[in-house]
Amino acid sequence: MENENTTEKYELVATCMFGLEKTLGSEIDSLGLERVDTIDGRVRFRGTAEDICRANIGLRTAERVCLLLGEPYAAGTFDELFEGCRALPWERFITRNGCFPVSGHSVKSALTSIPDCQKILKKAICVRLGEKFGLDILPETGEKYPIEFLILKDEAWLMIDTSGTALHKRGYRPVANQAPLRETLAAAMVMGARIKEDIFLWDPFCGSGTIVIEGAMLAAGIAPGLNRTFCSEDFRFIPASAWINARNEAKSKISRDCGFRAKGTDIDPSCIKTAKENAKRAGVADFIDFEVADARKITPPVSTGEERIKGTLICNPPYGERMMSLRDAENLYRDIGKNFRQFERWQIYVLTSCEYFDRLFGRKSDKARKLYNGTIPCTLYQYFKPLDVVKNKRNFK
Repeated sequence: MENENTTEKYELVATCMFGLEKTLGSEIDSLGLERVDTIDGRVRFRGTAEDICRANIGLRTAERVCLLLGEPYAAGTFDELFEGCRALPWERFITRNGCFPVSGHSVKSALTSIPDCQKILKKAICVRLGEKFGLDILPETGEKYPIEFLILKDEAWLMIDTSGTALHKRGYRPVANQAPLRETLAAAMVMGARIKEDIFLWDPFCGSGTIVIEGAMLAAGIAPGLNRTFCSEDFRFIPASAWINARNEAKSKISRDCGFRAKGTDIDPSCIKTAKENAKRAGVADFIDFEVADARKITPPVSTGEERIKGTLICNPPYGERMMSLRDAENLYRDIGKNFRQFERWQIYVLTSCEYFDRLFGRKSDKARKLYNGTIPCTLYQYFKPLDVVKNKRNFK
């Protein structure tokens, strides 16, 4: 099993937060992988053992990369769930001593009890492996192969998780502020804003620094998973050389001498301290300046020639839920709406759960994108038309 054909293509599934499917699909395309289809919260594609490594290391908006065991099958009853699972070739991937915990979800399906589904699937895999290995009892003392299931509309997707710890945990943020923004969502925001090395990026509510750190990593070509480990590094069907090759490829794309610059400001000094430490761990401290500042009072930076620098503001201000009251949040939105008028030719991106943010901000967004910050439904309000154009159209109040 250890030396299987490294050119064999596997059916793979990359999961993501709702609303990021299109961005994740584009990332998979950019890796040169064959995309199969997209459903809510996941993108299906094909790739080799080395591509599993490349995807885990390189995908910025994926939560997990999973190996799909066969085609999804009808599972409206526990008998169907059991027999469909038992028919899959688990012995191709799980070793004789392998450990295989089972977890998952059921959505819009008849089988609603997750514990019962776990027991049924565990039993089916045990029966299959016991028959193939000639064992009455499986020891499960070896490497871990986490089994993930999704029963969606009475159809079962059975997968082996190749990531282990979720991919949004890059390793640079052991400590976060009170309401942290998930790294994968921050990456999607800077990717959607088309951040490049010649565009100045500023987050005036930087918190633990996630947005500007992800922007710097993107601009410098630093893969998000380069400095962490994955559970599939212990999988026998993925040779060690595949991980070496994938990491070497990722390292070759890093551009330390790029001209990217970013700034992170926050009214809380403890957040700035945390953000600086996180940027250092991420290896991007040289690209970012952090300082204490009130977003209601910031002014556009100027170049050495006293000309205002053009750039992009991306932020995730308090929603009035976990931090400050709703009334305080509304007043904050009004205040930054007035103050951000100084950033005349900047693009501005604001993520908030407020459904009437445009009205408070005082400007109609050019585009609004529905996203989720964890379990909170949010909107990414995007203002990318120059302010003088907006004024001429009488869009700005």
